[in-house]
Amino acid sequence: MESGNHLSLLRRRLSQVSGSWTMDEYNSLVTFYIRLLPKLMHVERCTIFLNETGTGSLISMYGTGLEKNVIEAPLEGSIVGQVMASGTSVIENDLHTVAGYHLLADEQTGFDSRNTLCTPIKNVTGSGVLGVIQLLNSQKKGYFDQDDQQELEEITGYLSISIESILLNKKILKIADELDTEVTRLELTSVRGGRFIAESPAMRAVLEMVWVVRNTPVNVLIQGENGTGKELVARMIHENGERRGQVFLPVNCACLPESLVESEFFGHEKGAFTGADRIRKGRFEEAEGGSLFLDEIGEMPLRVQPKFLRAIQEQEGSRLGSSVIIPYDVRLISATNRNLAEEVEKGNFRKDLFFRLFSVEIEIPPLRERREDILPMALSFLEDTNRRFKKKVAGFSPKLLALFEEYSWPGNVRQLLKEVERLVALTGDDLLMEVETCSRDLRSFASASRMGDMQTFENEYSLPDQVMALEKRLITKALQATDGNKTQAAKLLQVTRQGLFKKIKRYQLTF
Repeated sequence: MESGNHLSLLRRRLSQVSGSWTMDEYNSLVTFYIRLLPKLMHVERCTIFLNETGTGSLISMYGTGLEKNVIEAPLEGSIVGQVMASGTSVIENDLHTVAGYHLLADEQTGFDSRNTLCTPIKNVTGSGVLGVIQLLNSQKKGYFDQDDQQELEEITGYLSISIESILLNKKILKIADELDTEVTRLELTSVRGGRFIAESPAMRAVLEMVWVVRNTPVNVLIQGENGTGKELVARMIHENGERRGQVFLPVNCACLPESLVESEFFGHEKGAFTGADRIRKGRFEEAEGGSLFLDEIGEMPLRVQPKFLRAIQEQEGSRLGSSVIIPYDVRLISATNRNLAEEVEKGNFRKDLFFRLFSVEIEIPPLRERREDILPMALSFLEDTNRRFKKKVAGFSPKLLALFEEYSWPGNVRQLLKEVERLVALTGDDLLMEVETCSRDLRSFASASRMGDMQTFENEYSLPDQVMALEKRLITKALQATDGNKTQAAKLLQVTRQGLFKKIKRYQLTF
């Protein structure tokens, strides 16, 4: 729970940063300049352009008469762009005879630009240009001269401090927002019973769904193969929701004898049946105020399902041997590795109960469909297992990591965990775990697959050799997947077609 406290503290700090840095005070100051300069410099219009990184344009964030209109001046083909690039002021007293973006801007705004003075807004160190301030149409003299330029440059020196504060503020807020998003993800993934790895897009989508439903009082059905982490997802929903301080009670429906299912969930009075020598609360009562997790809900006997449906629908029930109605305040989260819709069609599961459980569905893909999670998960399991086993195994050999990525993991996350536990148990401290110590299934797969290519290097820790082996293997797989189409293979590999041809030639690959 110490990490959870750190995350909560970090979230509070981020909230304080976001709350203390506001744009209003800076906007007010710059707007003041916009109102002041036309009077001070005796001009018709004043506009401040700021460089928007990556857009190729200067954006007029502030300007006389620009409350609703924003002008985007290109970096090329405009006087303000010229000043931005050169870092020096420009005076142009006959704009009608000069081609450039100002003609188009006049057409868009209905303004008549006759002469202009543009001065760069340099950062406080003088090493870069933040933007440009432009004055239009001198009213005092009908033109701009060096005295005007010198005066504006002096004013701009003070203005640059305000502008740089605005840009710094935007960066801080952006970083704070990104950190807040990451803290949210860490809070979601840190649960009792393990850390939930979500590097793949599929598992990030699962995290988003958990975040959406955590405080919504709807029944959730989690579907996925055995060993995919359904209970961990259920715990995440509970521990990040309003009931997190209450009990989370897991029950595996597949492990309950049919004759005891009703007593298990609803409890019994003393003497309700042979052997009932005392009063016993049911699971619905024990989970009062918290969450009841029903694992393998598809295994629930048909005989019990009507009473179970009533308990969910009416949020009440009674113990065996009693007519007293007991109200339930329980959030229900169910999980199954079966297709419940098919079980309904077969008559093995009640349709009305199915729809009661099916308010929201979360589908957890098998590990073979989210390979980005395999290595981070293996490293997390190694850290946890080292701690539990009181060992100091150094890590995974390169060959073993490649094998983990290639293997299909039919037992999903549970199988990966058991494999790591086996490897840690059979590997000495400060040593790397090797393929030779793996279980029979993984060793057989390694022998039958192309993994043998990685055993040809004298130095298995050579990074260049391992990178070359990985590139050869991925290129071969991409070409096989695309039937030799190099353009499509390049897209899969996210490289250029020319880059792929060079690698094929370098590695002497044939297809």
